[in-house]
Amino acid sequence: MQLWRTQKVCLLFACQNKNLIFNNMQKKIIIVGAGVAGINAATKLVDNGYPGELITIIDKGNDPHNRLPEEVMTGMLGAGGWSDGKLTYHTAIGGQLAKYCGEEKAMELMDQVISNFRRFHPKPEEIFCSDPVADPDFIKPYFGLRLFPVWHIGSNYLHEIAKNWYQYLVDKGVKFEWETEVDDIDFNNSRIYTHNADLEYNKLIFAVGKSGIDFAQSLSDEYKLPTEPKSVQIGVRFEAPQKYFQKLIDISYDFKLYQKYENVSLRSFCTNNNAAYVAVEETYGDITYNGHAKKGEEFRNDMTNFGILMEIKGIEDPFKWSRDVVSKLQLNKTGLYYSPLGTRQPGLTSEGTTVSSSKISRVGLTHVEEIFQGYFKYISDFIDQMNKVFEFGDDWGVYIPEVKYAAEEPLTNYDDLSLINYSNVHFVGDALSARGITVAGSQAIYVAESILKKL
Repeated sequence: MQLWRTQKVCLLFACQNKNLIFNNMQKKIIIVGAGVAGINAATKLVDNGYPGELITIIDKGNDPHNRLPEEVMTGMLGAGGWSDGKLTYHTAIGGQLAKYCGEEKAMELMDQVISNFRRFHPKPEEIFCSDPVADPDFIKPYFGLRLFPVWHIGSNYLHEIAKNWYQYLVDKGVKFEWETEVDDIDFNNSRIYTHNADLEYNKLIFAVGKSGIDFAQSLSDEYKLPTEPKSVQIGVRFEAPQKYFQKLIDISYDFKLYQKYENVSLRSFCTNNNAAYVAVEETYGDITYNGHAKKGEEFRNDMTNFGILMEIKGIEDPFKWSRDVVSKLQLNKTGLYYSPLGTRQPGLTSEGTTVSSSKISRVGLTHVEEIFQGYFKYISDFIDQMNKVFEFGDDWGVYIPEVKYAAEEPLTNYDDLSLINYSNVHFVGDALSARGITVAGSQAIYVAESILKKL
């Protein structure tokens, strides 16, 4: 055994071309999803010598040169490609990353994700980190407050990052299958079926993101995967002039307020300031809202927006419940907008067009409350408490709804995030437990590292 080990070591050192070692193994890796998780996994693999020719990335969206603004959820970088462009730098936000690998390793993985965004950023010198040091007392009577470091990439730079990143992977030999829908996956025989191909894999990284949550759920049901229940994540996008929040913004650019009730907790999510725009997302045929944050004085509008999300526990089939609520919150094929002033108009998207939404009155808001099945009262209370702190009166508006779809979380092996019954299938990103760019990318790098270790 010792002789074998010695011979193997000698062989490794004798090989000048690391790729030759991997090519001899011919392990085909298929990544479903070209979002933040998928491309971070591929990058980790090729950076460490894995031949790109053995990696195929399948996505139902488009490459960064042909991706349209309305393709919010699919394509190169996925939803992260049209996001607020902020990377939260802490393990307490975005999913339970540390439970897989420990706190120290989790932070190391996050460093790698941030490093990749810097690496492909056209102006990395413009990236800044908001690292709050104060814990303001004026918040404490009304809210809990989480203060974490946040790296601000800039929504307006994400498209160029995607192009640069894509070119790097193509140059490494990675094959992309764009505008390709995965029809089915046969875990038992390690095969993927698309509308025009039947592909075999040795390793599968399932990184479908928000747009593939329904597909993840169907696979869990088909293969009777053991799962953990998830909570509903649904609410509104709140918008008001930045001046009301400036005192808190000076402490933390991406502040996170929260309140807890018996079976419902609320949190502010994805705060955007200075150049804050509302993003329109179409998921499963329905309109929902998010936020963008551009960089540069030419984009400044002195507005603040953030999500107010409810986390509701104990609802049977949270994915179906969320989709049902969202579908009912549509009018004229748009989401809804409400402001107590009545005169405040919906703001602008990051493309400079008026946000697509149907304005409603107080009567319309009553209908919204009914659709939320009694839960909207928590959002109303959250806004009332904010008014006591920031004193914005009636000078605000909400875009309805904002939602973070989630399937039941499949149980995975902690050492490589592989499915309990299928060791060559790895779930990452929104298909597992990630909420946000940093954790999704970190999970994917963690899986890629585990694959490299076993070669």
